[in-house]
Amino acid sequence: MQFRAFDDDLRRFTEEFLRFDTTDGNEKPAQEWLESRLDDLGFETYTWEADADTLAAHPSFPDSDEFVTEDRPSVAGVLEFGDPDAGPTLVLNGHVDVVPADEGVWTSEPFDPTWSDGAEELTARGAVDMKTAVGVCAFAALTAHGRFGDDIDGRVVVECVVGEEEGGIGAAAAALDNPYPFERDAAIVAEPTSLTPVVATEGCLMKRLELTGRSAHAARRWEGVDVLDKFETIRHRFLELEAERGERVTHPRYTEFDNPWPLTIGIVEAGSWASTVAASLTAECRFGVAPGESVDDVEAEYEAALQEVVDDDEWLTEHPPDFDRFTIQFEPAEIDPDEPVVGAVQAAMREHGLSRTEPLGETYGADNRHYVAAGIPTVVFGPGDIEQAHFPDETLVWEDALVAGEVIVDAVSTFLADDDWVHTGGRVANGDESDSS
Repeated sequence: MQFRAFDDDLRRFTEEFLRFDTTDGNEKPAQEWLESRLDDLGFETYTWEADADTLAAHPSFPDSDEFVTEDRPSVAGVLEFGDPDAGPTLVLNGHVDVVPADEGVWTSEPFDPTWSDGAEELTARGAVDMKTAVGVCAFAALTAHGRFGDDIDGRVVVECVVGEEEGGIGAAAAALDNPYPFERDAAIVAEPTSLTPVVATEGCLMKRLELTGRSAHAARRWEGVDVLDKFETIRHRFLELEAERGERVTHPRYTEFDNPWPLTIGIVEAGSWASTVAASLTAECRFGVAPGESVDDVEAEYEAALQEVVDDDEWLTEHPPDFDRFTIQFEPAEIDPDEPVVGAVQAAMREHGLSRTEPLGETYGADNRHYVAAGIPTVVFGPGDIEQAHFPDETLVWEDALVAGEVIVDAVSTFLADDDWVHTGGRVANGDESDSS
C-alpha cells in the first residue's frame, strides 16, 4: 500500500486531533484519544509523565515549581519489523501541545479545522506546528510496515510528547529516562521545515531584566529618574552586541540569515501611573545561541555588555539591575550531516523529486536537542512552513503532508534496511553481537 492510500484516514485523524485545545497543560484528553487511536491501528503503546525533580536537575530547566508535569502524559506507538532485535530503532517524533490562539485575530475558530482551496489547505491551530505531522508519522509507519515489515528488521516508534513549546518536557523526560524496553538509534523530528532536512538548531537564553528608577510627579518629571531612559540605553547596547555577534559568530549552515543569532525583548512592563515617572521596569529577553556555543557563554557576553552600561551610569552603579534566567533554556544542537538517518531522508527526498536536500540550520530550537544530547542522532524534517507556526490562521498545504509522508516511508525503509547501522550502546554493529558500553 502506498502512503496516499491513507489520505482520507489521515484527514479524519488530523481533523479530530486538531479539535482538542492542547495549549500547555491541557494535553491529556488529546493524548488519551491518541493512545486509543494508535492501539486501534495496531501499535503497541507506551505512556510516560516527566518527573519534575529530575527535570529540575537538568541545567536547561528551572526549579520544579516553575513548570507542571503532572497529568501531562506523552504517548508513543511501536511497530516491529521482522526480527526487531536484529535491526535498529527509528523514532518519529512530534508534539501535541500548541501555543495559545487569539481568536480575535483569526478568521475562523482556531480549534475547528477549516478546509479551503478545494480541500487542499487546512487551517487550525496546530495544523503546521505540529499535530498534522504526528498523524503523518503514524500513517507513514503503518505504510512502511505494510510494505516492508517482513523484509527488514527493527522498530519504528511514533512518539507524541507534551510541553515542547515550554522547552521539551516530554522529550527531555524520554531522553533522560528511556520509557521503552529497547534502545533508540536515531530520530526524525517532524517539525515544519518546508520539506528540507535540518541538522542544526539554535539555542536560546531566556533572561529577565529588572530596573529601578525614582518616581516623581509628571509636573516635575526632572526630579525623577525615568527607568525607560535606562532601559533604552541597555537595549541599544544589546542590539549592538547582537549585530557584532552576527558578524563574529559564523556557521556554514546559517549563511542565509542576515541576523542568525537574534535578540528579542518580548515583554516590557514599566511604571505604575500615567502621571508618574516610571520607577520600575521588567523586561523578558530571548538571546540566540549558535550551534557550537553554550548558553553560559552567550549569557556571559550579554552580562558583560550590561555591566558596561552600568559602569558608565552613576544611577545604575548605585542601583544595579537584576538580570536573571527564567523559564527553560534551550541548548543548541547539531549532528554530522553524514549520519545515516540524514542520508536516509535525503535519499527519500530525491526519490520523490525534492531537490533541496542540502542539510540546513534553523534559528529556532526544537526537541531534537534532547535526543542529540542523549547520543541519538536526530534530523528535523516535516511538512509546512515555520512562517505559519504560531501565526493567526495557521495553514498547511495538504500536499506537503502527503509528500512528507511518502518521504518518511522511504526513509524508514532505507534506515532499517541499512546493514551498516550501529546500535546505540554498541549492542549490535553490522549484525555482530558485542558488549554494551
